[in-house]
Amino acid sequence: MRISTKGWAIALSAAAVTAVVFSIASAAPVAAPSSGRIAGHPDFNGIWEANNTANWDLLTHQARPLVAQPGVTPGSVVPAAPVVALGSMAWMPGGQGVVEGDTIPYQPWAAQRKKENQEHWIDRDPELKCFEPGVPRGMYMPYPFQIIQSASKIQMVFEYDDVQRTIHLNKMEDYPNVAWMGYSTGHWEGDTLVVDAKYFTDGIWFDRSGDFASGKLHVVERYTPIGTNAIRYEATIEDPQVFTRTWKISMPLYRRLEANPVLADFRCVEMVEEYMYGNLRKTPLVKHWEGRTMNVDITHKIPPGESVHERYVSGDPPGK
Repeated sequence: MRISTKGWAIALSAAAVTAVVFSIASAAPVAAPSSGRIAGHPDFNGIWEANNTANWDLLTHQARPLVAQPGVTPGSVVPAAPVVALGSMAWMPGGQGVVEGDTIPYQPWAAQRKKENQEHWIDRDPELKCFEPGVPRGMYMPYPFQIIQSASKIQMVFEYDDVQRTIHLNKMEDYPNVAWMGYSTGHWEGDTLVVDAKYFTDGIWFDRSGDFASGKLHVVERYTPIGTNAIRYEATIEDPQVFTRTWKISMPLYRRLEANPVLADFRCVEMVEEYMYGNLRKTPLVKHWEGRTMNVDITHKIPPGESVHERYVSGDPPGK
C-alpha cells in the first residue's frame, strides 16, 4: 500500500508537534511520582519502561542470532553476514513470552509471511529503518517513554525516534487517514484506562522476529495500576486479514525512579542514512572495512523498479 500525500502531510505535521512536545518534555526533570489522582483517576504521569524481551520476540524463545547460518557442530547456528562481526551482540537474548497461550494464531498465508519476515529481517524490520513502531510495539521497545496526563488527554512521548501518541479521553471525530501510531481514544473503567487504537498503516511489526499485522489492525489496551510505580499493561489484538482470532499480550510497565529522570535524544532518522539510501550514492561511503581478525567488503545494489525508492513491506494479504 502507498501512503497518500495527505497521509504524509499529516505525518509531517505530527512530527512537528512531536518535536515541540518532546523538547518541552525533555527540557525539565520529571516530577517525583504522585500519590494523588487526576480528575478522580490514577496518576500515570512520569517516565515508564518495560523490562522484558518482547521487542525481540513476543513468544517464549531461546537466544538465537538475528541473522543466522549453520555452525560447525550439527544443529548449531552462528551469526551470518553482515552481522558476523558483531559477535554476541548479533544475538537476541532468550526470554519469556508475553502472549496469552504462547501462540499467535496466524492464518496459513500469514504464518508463511512471518517466516519470510524473520528470514529477511535485516531488509524488512521497520525498526531498522527508524519507522514509528506502532501499537503495541512502542510500549515495550527497550527505550523509556513519558506519560503526560490531564483530565481530557493523555500524551505519550517515546525516546525512540521522538515518537508521540495522544489518547483522547473526550469525544473526537474519526481520524481521516492512517498513521504508524494509529489513532487512540480512551475511557476509564474504575481505575483501569481502556484505550481503543485503530487506523494504522499496513506496515506494523510487533517484534524483531517478523510478527506483523495488516491495515485492519485493531488494538484494545488496558492500563491498570499495580501500586504506585507499576502498571499492568494488556493489549488485545484483532486483525481479520492476518489472524484467525483475537489474541492478547500482557506485561508490567515500570516507572523510572532515578532522581530527576529525563528522556534522552534518539532521533534515529539520520542514523539510518547509509542503510536506507547508501545504494543511491554516486560514491559509496564505505566499500571495504578491515578489522584485526576479519575484513568486510560492502557492495551496494540497486533493486529493480520502484523498490529502489521504497523501504516499506505491506502486511496486507497478497492481492489486497
